[in-house]
Amino acid sequence: MEILYFLIPLAIIMMGVMVWGLIWTVKNDQYDDLEGPAHRILMDDDDPRIPRRRPSRQADGDGLESDSD
Repeated sequence: MEILYFLIPLAIIMMGVMVWGLIWTVKNDQYDDLEGPAHRILMDDDDPRIPRRRPSRQADGDGLESDSD
């Protein structure tokens, strides 16, 4: 019976931590986009959504191109 004096407050504290964690995740928009990852699987990898930067030709030296035709 004496263990209940320990377990009941411990359960209430744990429940409070879980409720605080749930409120924190909702406030920080953790549950905003639930369907986005499911649709992203179906997207084609050949068409990237974020364009990549191409390296400039002047970055490799003096900027002069040599054509050997």
